[in-house]
Amino acid sequence: MDTAAALRAFLRIVERGSMTAAAADLGVSQPAVSKLMRNLEAHAGARLLERGPRALRPTAQGLALYEAAGGPLAAIDAALEALRGENAAIRGELRLHGPSCVGERHLSRIAMAFQDAHPAVAVSLALDNRAVDLVFENIDVALRMGRPSEQSLIQKRIGFSRRILVASPAYLARAAPLRDVADLCAHDLLVTDASLRNGALRLRKGEIARDIAVRPKLTTNSAQVLVDALRAGRGVATAQLLLVAEELRSGALIRVLPDHEIEPSEFFLVHASTKFLRPVVRAFVDFAAPALRRIEGIF
Repeated sequence: MDTAAALRAFLRIVERGSMTAAAADLGVSQPAVSKLMRNLEAHAGARLLERGPRALRPTAQGLALYEAAGGPLAAIDAALEALRGENAAIRGELRLHGPSCVGERHLSRIAMAFQDAHPAVAVSLALDNRAVDLVFENIDVALRMGRPSEQSLIQKRIGFSRRILVASPAYLARAAPLRDVADLCAHDLLVTDASLRNGALRLRKGEIARDIAVRPKLTTNSAQVLVDALRAGRGVATAQLLLVAEELRSGALIRVLPDHEIEPSEFFLVHASTKFLRPVVRAFVDFAAPALRRIEGIF
């Protein structure tokens, strides 16, 4: 039996909660991982894994082995990686997830730039507005809107995303005057669901926050739908600055009530806490974090 290979497979199963996910990380088949586990359990003379409600988890004996073996194997892998050279180690599949708002315009661009630097990387990018279970859904790195609650995740704070009110020149030319917050009730309001709190829009002017009860004309969770509706002159919208910065510069959209802003969203780049972090994951986090912080509208 290849003890080192069996231990690596075991560590990945514990960290990913799945033999299939561990096999994908290690670049081998799921049956091969199953065979390594059978051999390891036979060699150890103990059952190391049991099936939980959603994933595989270690037994008491398995947890003891995980704690004992993780550090030495990680040190060996790090030494081998240094010998091979960092660029040579950055290869394989990278599974990413993010909200559609920042994903369509920015995270996708950052992922492609990372591939330009590391052509041997294949990216799988999923975009939707929910907090995924990284282990259960086999995601390497996720961009989260809002502070993650899971203690098991490694979090790298990116910053806050500014939210402002914008409209097209055509809409403003035909609509009622918009000089004060109270005037919003006379306008068609377009919002993303993340902008509202119990049906109210929280606007901030300096240190003063004010909740405005609103009845939106359009509510959507799609950034592209919101921008398309804005450009078509459908109303005044709550928008993240990172979504409309280009349109504001070109004059296609205009900021309204410029002394007010909506409560901002906070972004975090997260990945599972693992003793053996694949080089491609580590490299992407180091590459993406500063790139995300440079986006106009992130502070």
